[in-house]
Amino acid sequence: MTRIRFRGSAVSRTLSAEALPCPTLCGAAGRPRDRPPGSDRQNLHPRRTGAGVAAGPHPTPSRAGTARRFAKLAGVPETPLHPSVVRVVEAAARKGVTLDIHTFAESTHTAAEAAAAVGADVDRIVKSLVFVAGGDDVDPRTYVCLVAGPDRVDVARLAVVVGEPDIRRATAREARDLTGFVIGGIPPLGHDHHVTVVMDPALDRHQVVWAAAGLPNVVFPVPPATLRALANATVAPIVEDRVAADASAE
Repeated sequence: MTRIRFRGSAVSRTLSAEALPCPTLCGAAGRPRDRPPGSDRQNLHPRRTGAGVAAGPHPTPSRAGTARRFAKLAGVPETPLHPSVVRVVEAAARKGVTLDIHTFAESTHTAAEAAAAVGADVDRIVKSLVFVAGGDDVDPRTYVCLVAGPDRVDVARLAVVVGEPDIRRATAREARDLTGFVIGGIPPLGHDHHVTVVMDPALDRHQVVWAAAGLPNVVFPVPPATLRALANATVAPIVEDRVAADASAE
């Protein structure tokens, strides 16, 4: 089950991705479990008519009608998940992981915005930064770097880790074309094309971190070990030293 939470100015709620089967809610005869036997045939409470209150049974819906009515109790999202988010959810599901998706009315494009939205320290926000290597005459090799919110990738260190001396930061258009997601919503998995993911070990300091889920206002919490497995990430130090790096979120 994928839990979908709408926050910000929207109503906060948790919804099921699919309706529960009727046997979960009804007895073997299609009768609600909390009603006594025979209550599906007759209701002896008075019923109101146009002339006042008249004694007699209420009309009882058919078993099929009862099943349909109870099936609606398991809420279905009023707004379907965006296809970009669906790709992320499905990619995680293929690895046996159910994501807890959080959608906000406000943008979570930057690490600072995401931290404010989820109520966490910016250190616990995962930035997915795209780098490319290779000339224009060949297919570029794509790398996604997972780093903590305040950190910046040290390109020289990254070049050594991946063995690409000419590696550079991707443009916004390249990042979108190579991953299938816009900057601010690039997730650590579910990309359109093959990417190599490198994860900075600083993220392992926390029990749970928050990563983008395909859109600039959708995120999900995940333990770093699970994040590493979902992304097939190589763990290596790839960020500038904190004293030298600009601590402002990108």
